[in-house]
Amino acid sequence: MGVMKRINTIFQSKTNAALNKVEDPRQTLDLSYEQQLDNLTKVKRAVADVATARKRVEIQAEQLKSQGDKLAEQAKAALSQNNEPLAREALTRREAISGQLKDLETQHATILEQEHKLTETAQRLQIEVEAFRTKKETIKATYTAAEASAHISEAVSGISTSMGDAGAAMQRAQDKVAAMQARSGALDELLASGALTDLTSTRDDIQAQLDQAKGTSDVDAQLAAMKTQLASGATSELPTGEATH
Repeated sequence: MGVMKRINTIFQSKTNAALNKVEDPRQTLDLSYEQQLDNLTKVKRAVADVATARKRVEIQAEQLKSQGDKLAEQAKAALSQNNEPLAREALTRREAISGQLKDLETQHATILEQEHKLTETAQRLQIEVEAFRTKKETIKATYTAAEASAHISEAVSGISTSMGDAGAAMQRAQDKVAAMQARSGALDELLASGALTDLTSTRDDIQAQLDQAKGTSDVDAQLAAMKTQLASGATSELPTGEATH
């Protein structure tokens, strides 16, 4: 029995160690309280059983006492009839009943003592169970508050982490915007310099150069015509670009 008890204790310890990782202490406290209530109920039932036994002994004692009183009256009646043998028989039976009454009194005293002890035990257990109930409710409330605080801490930690990730994402987005703006500005500069052909424009760059050269030639022709007119003293209107051709 000792070996089996040690094995059971070791097994229970390992089981408890595994359960500690996942158990809710509030549920454990409630379960322990229910077990205490069950034990208290058993003690109260035992008190009731002992009280019942005491009452049964008292009833038996009353019955025997009644029989003894009846036998005493019968002995008197027998003597009144000068029937001494019958009176002796009645008194003999009464004496036997007196012995039984003494045994019942002894049993009654023993049972009464047991009843008192069990009653005191039940009262003491009742107080302890009530104290445990108050304590467990306090612990449960404290645990619930601590659990809420832990959840808040986890949430704040999660927010901090997500804010850090969001900040990094925002920085990456800003970097991309800056890079896009830089590329756009560089492209505009290249288009303006003519290094790139703006495919979105309907203007021909070659034609543009030809038109620029033609404009320069027209200006030179107009200047030459003006010089000629001034030299000849002519007062006519200045020639237009078309007149020089």
